[in-house]
Amino acid sequence: MSADTVTDVERPGPRLPAFRVVPPVVWGRAWRIVERNALAYRRLGWVFAAGMLEPILYLFSIGIGVGSLVGDLPTPGGATVPYEVFVAPGLLAAAAMNGAIFDSTFNFFLKFKYFKTYDAILASPLSPADAAAGEVLWSLIRGVVYSAVFLLTMAVLGYTESWWALAALPTTVLIGAAFAAVGLAATTYMRSFVDFDYVNLVILPSFLFSATFFPLSRYPEGVQVVVELTPLYQGVRLCRAFTLGEVDAGLIFPIVYLLVMTIAGLAVAARRLRRLLQP
Repeated sequence: MSADTVTDVERPGPRLPAFRVVPPVVWGRAWRIVERNALAYRRLGWVFAAGMLEPILYLFSIGIGVGSLVGDLPTPGGATVPYEVFVAPGLLAAAAMNGAIFDSTFNFFLKFKYFKTYDAILASPLSPADAAAGEVLWSLIRGVVYSAVFLLTMAVLGYTESWWALAALPTTVLIGAAFAAVGLAATTYMRSFVDFDYVNLVILPSFLFSATFFPLSRYPEGVQVVVELTPLYQGVRLCRAFTLGEVDAGLIFPIVYLLVMTIAGLAVAARRLRRLLQP
């Protein structure tokens, strides 16, 4: 075969991914990050299953087990409900927080510090802001999946008192976005895995003391003020109000609180990534 004949042979082009998660033309450049993460996790379904089971196990062990010893509790609206009905919305908010925090801190740190994923990403048309938004979106999707499964479990067990409970799902979107954005921004300041002790130092007390397991009124008055300032409390307040049907104008504050938290976290994360990746 002559050289001319060889040059006329059509060479195969680059291989395409086995599937596309989202159409990038429609969703924008940040969704490229979401697609990349989905492709990386497509064989790790057990990771998602473990995250979904954790709040459900808490519900059965604490909500039902401890609930049989505690009895009924008062709600913020003045009603009285069984303990498991009271605690379930708090666990719903915590599930959204945990799902978002895991990806926006630990996984992001690995990709940023060790795998150098973002060095390769920035060689493409994507910007640090796209990378930050994409990681928050991915963390948000993960948190929403956890929350949707948990909310469905609540409905099956009869732990929702109103059709307003449907609004709890978009509420978990807001909770996940707020924690993912702040978690991403905080991770850009971390230098080693030792710094993750600070994450646990914040997340664990928030989980235990944000009126997740008992009413705010059980705290001393001075502590109540501190609890009311925590972001998870705002999420718990929203989820509990919707699942119990106790909706009023006072819910505007926690919504604005979490929106501001999301915007501020994204702004800091984008600026930090720009400084670290494009010196």
